[in-house]
Amino acid sequence: MPRAFSERTFTPAVIAHQERMGSARSYAKFIEGGPQQGHIIGESEKAFIEARDGFYQATVSEIGWPYVQFRGGPPGFLKVLGPQTIGYADFSGNRQYISRGNLDGNDRVALILMDYANRQRLKLLGRVSFSEGEGAAASLFPDGSDATAERAAIIRVEALDWNCPCHITPRYSEAELQPHLQKFGVELAQLKAENDALKRALAEQGTPL
Repeated sequence: MPRAFSERTFTPAVIAHQERMGSARSYAKFIEGGPQQGHIIGESEKAFIEARDGFYQATVSEIGWPYVQFRGGPPGFLKVLGPQTIGYADFSGNRQYISRGNLDGNDRVALILMDYANRQRLKLLGRVSFSEGEGAAASLFPDGSDATAERAAIIRVEALDWNCPCHITPRYSEAELQPHLQKFGVELAQLKAENDALKRALAEQGTPL
């Protein structure tokens, strides 16, 4: 776990529980000294972020309740804008504005990005700012999008962490399955053609099927 992430997640209560459970010593190296790490988006993180077609976003209300929302779009709708900045066009949904309202009172956000097929998970902590209006979000529109964006959501990343793949159940999207389904489709068509040819040959010979 990078230091930038542990500094924001290992609160006194968390450390106290680690001590009770016997894991505090193994994690101490992530919060004691050393250079700041885990706050810059590298090439591997950039490629992973921009390949996602969705992510989970958590905010907290002014009365302390967390709220987790799934945000989806075509791969690349979440864009890397700089070494510590990501953003997306915020399109109109059901107009409850729970996440948006929460962020008016507390700009902190937590994101979890999943690649179920390859059992990878990237966690991000950051602060969100908004630029209202479709024009502000124009540069963040996914390719081919004809929806109307209400604003640009810009996230200043403060920490990131590649999480353990343990317990991630592999799941596959239609796009990930398509190459394999296409291969099976070709093989099935070939088998059907061979079967039809065999039936015709037997019929011509007068051999009952």
